[in-house]
Amino acid sequence: MRALKVLVVGMGVLIVVGTVTLVVLIIQRAGKAAPTAVPVAAPAAVVPAGAPLPAGLTLGQPAGTRIGGIAPGGEGRVAVWVQRPDGDRVVLLDTRSGQALGEVRVGE
Repeated sequence: MRALKVLVVGMGVLIVVGTVTLVVLIIQRAGKAAPTAVPVAAPAAVVPAGAPLPAGLTLGQPAGTRIGGIAPGGEGRVAVWVQRPDGDRVVLLDTRSGQALGEVRVGE
């Protein structure tokens, strides 16, 4: 009977340790996930962290494009939803360098 109690306690400890390990791995992998985007041409402006962006900085979008929304991203990135005549897109910007990292076409 004593051996059975030891086995039950040991398996309980293994369940707790396994669950904690699983949660830690999921959190670590979720933090490393980066969106894949198609590279686009962008202005070659380099802006120090915390400094305002230059007045002439543009997203390089065609005439008639409107900004539909802006959302903060991780690691100094910002997602800008642009509404273009040929379809909506999300442009990913690096706030540290002022460069566009990529563009995602919505609805394709």
